[in-house]
Amino acid sequence: MRIAVTYENGQVFQHFGHTEQFKIFDVEDGKVVSSQVVGTNGQGHGALADLLNEIQTDVIICGGIGAGAKNALENVGIKMFGGVTGDVDKAVEDYLAGTLQYNPDIRCNHHSEGHHDNCGEHHDCGHHCGE
Repeated sequence: MRIAVTYENGQVFQHFGHTEQFKIFDVEDGKVVSSQVVGTNGQGHGALADLLNEIQTDVIICGGIGAGAKNALENVGIKMFGGVTGDVDKAVEDYLAGTLQYNPDIRCNHHSEGHHDNCGEHHDCGHHCGE
């Protein structure tokens, strides 16, 4: 299994479509056997789904994500766990343990409102990101 997490300075980056890096975890028998940080080469939103599909990603863990990107991930068969915050390594540990706290209905739909880069960091995100 391969898990990708939106990544910035060891934390889950909060806007899928703007992430510049993913931390990729290879998992065998329920344990991480390797990990690496990879760049997105400036691709954004739906194109990131293609990138993740090309590197055979099974699961993506992220913060906020737009409907178009969610649909693109679903179309290539990648399971998405959004609304996650905090340490990337801990998020993967929690996922593998079945205790990951995520929001299955997360969405980031304020792209035309001149929003902040990290929608997961808004204190009033409820009206922006559907949290």
